Amino acid sequence: MISIVKIGGNVVDNPVLLGRFCRDFAAMPGAKLLVHGGGVMASQIQKALGMEPLMIEGRRVTDEESLKVVTMVYAGWCNKHISALLQANGCNALGLAGCDASVIKASRRAPKTLSDGKTVVDYGYVGDVGPESVKAEFLRLLLDKGIVPVLCAINHDGEGNLLNTNADTISSSVAAALGGRLVYCFEKKGVLSDVNDPGSVIPHIDKASYAALKASGVVAAGMIPKIDNAFAALENGACSVVIKHSEDILVESAGTTFSL
Repeated sequence: MISIVKIGGNVVDNPVLLGRFCRDFAAMPGAKLLVHGGGVMASQIQKALGMEPLMIEGRRVTDEESLKVVTMVYAGWCNKHISALLQANGCNALGLAGCDASVIKASRRAPKTLSDGKTVVDYGYVGDVGPESVKAEFLRLLLDKGIVPVLCAINHDGEGNLLNTNADTISSSVAAALGGRLVYCFEKKGVLSDVNDPGSVIPHIDKASYAALKASGVVAAGMIPKIDNAFAALENGACSVVIKHSEDILVESAGTTFSL
């Protein structure tokens, strides 16, 4: 079984957590690939350049100047730094953006009506992907050769344009395309019923309980796209999904699991 692991920006930006994660990821048995974010660092660099990051419903609005920054951060520093750390741990990593070998081809997102049913937002140079966007046979070829793909959040539209895609969505799409096991890793133990209590992990969520958690406000903001992508992965062919702490990647019983 192929493991598709996604690591979030708060871990990517923490040298201690990232170092431990790369060591543990390298030790994972079987075929695997990694998808990483880097939004924390991208926002920091935007601010340093006098730009104000804009997030709407958990998604980054990406204008032309923001696209340059996120490409430098995601496809540049983050991707190559992670690949180097994995190589140091004996993992034969190959860093890729979606335009490399056209491994992921995205379509630019049309203006979107928000959850209030009225506000329309143009997210700019943002790409939407699904399982059909993924060149699964190329990824399988790399995996068969013992190469571990490391995918960042930058894709392309096939017409010369780079597009910024939510890394959780990329992970979901890749897991579905490969029929793999999806593991979302970030800085918390799983989905929490109380954000102030790290021990309040919800062990399992199905679609009915998810609706109740959203209605009560237990699940909100940036966690909603992650869970939406967890269910999308299951609906489109992934065999399992779990959200857990990056430190628990080798602990099978850890985190929050999902079912339809």
